[in-house]
Order: sequence, then structure tokens, then C-alpha cells
Amino acid sequence: MSCKGSNDTNLKLQYKRYCKTLTDIIKTAKKMYYDELIFKSKNKTKTTWKIIKKEIRNNCHNFLNDIKSLKINNTIPSNPQEIANTFNDHFSTVADTVIGNIKKGDNNSKDNVDPSNYLITNCNNVFSRINWKCAATYEINKLLKSLKTKNVYGYYESPIKILKVSAPLIISPLTYICNKSLSSGVLLERLKYAIIKLVYKKGNKLLTTNYRQISFLTSFSKIFEKLIYSR
Repeated sequence: MSCKGSNDTNLKLQYKRYCKTLTDIIKTAKKMYYDELIFKSKNKTKTTWKIIKKEIRNNCHNFLNDIKSLKINNTIPSNPQEIANTFNDHFSTVADTVIGNIKKGDNNSKDNVDPSNYLITNCNNVFSRINWKCAATYEINKLLKSLKTKNVYGYYESPIKILKVSAPLIISPLTYICNKSLSSGVLLERLKYAIIKLVYKKGNKLLTTNYRQISFLTSFSKIFEKLIYSR
């Protein structure tokens, strides 16, 4: 390795160490600041929740929530309900439209196949049976720790970060609920709810086709998914 290459490597390592040290210092300073706020507060519960909401809001991804106008049938209305309904109609039919184009042969790509036939052809293997064994608290805790600590959240507004901090308090009831779901074969209806966020891709912002949607399920549903996957 040349001397220049060695120097570059050392600089990168030093830079990474510096970044890590700086991040740790910022976290520590922020924690000390919030601790002091709570300590001096007359209503500690209210102040704590205020801090939590602020952190969640500041760290959430900047998704597009408010679209002021949209092109609908050559008109550009600004009614939020009409805009929401138009996006709902678009995303609920786009899959059928793509499948229809594939069947007509409009798509000339190598993947020009009927999706249902593709699944039937490739899923004829006999899969091993799922072992529906009960979950223990240590398993649920391990699954929770394995989740990426993100501040985005779904219907219950409980990011993974908050679940990890409160793990000692929620692990037992969460394990009980998970085992109830496994034994009954029923997933709680509320865990299927998702918050839909729109993300602008490129092109004309007035066209629905230039947006994509992201579905945020609840943090709890991710634990259920990992639990089933592990079986």
C-alpha cells in the first residue's frame, strides 16, 4: 500500500472516530439539558411528554403531508378531501392497471408475465410447517432490541425508540398478547392500520403519478412480524 493510501485510511478512521465522539457529546449534552428541564419543572409528567413529542416531531422524516393543489380532470382544485380521494383512487387501482397492461402485452420487458401465473409456477414447493411454540419474554425482548431505532411511527404514535426505553414495563403484557395471537391465529385488527405518507418523486407536482406512497404500520406490528418470521 502506498504512503498516500495509508494516510487516506488513517484520515478516514480519525474522521469516523471524531464523528462518533461528537455524536456522543451531543447526546450527553441533550440528555443533561432535558434532565435539568424535568428536574426544575413543577409538572414533571407534562414536561416529559412535551420533550418526547418534540423529539418525535424533530426526528421524523420530512414526508409530504399537505398538497395544496392537484390536477384532476384538467382542473386544479384545492379541496383537501377531493385531493385525498383522487390519491386514494389512483393508488388503489394502479396495481390493476399495471397487470392489465402486462396482459395486453403493453410492457415489453423480460418480466412480461401474469403475476398470478408467476406465483403459481414458482410456489409449488412444499414448505415446512410453522412451529407455533409460545414466546417467552426474553424472545420478545430480543426481537424488540433487533428493531432499528427509528423515530417514524404508525397509528399508535409509538416509535421504536420509545418502546425500547419502556421495554421493562411492557415486555410481560406484550408477550401475553403475542401468545394470545399465536394460539388464536388472529392478528389484532388495529395492528393492520397504517398511516399513508406521500413522497414526491420528480416531474410535475400536480400529477398523482409523480408521487409514491409509504405505509407506516405500528411499531408493535413489526414485533409480531418478526415473531412469525422466526417460526
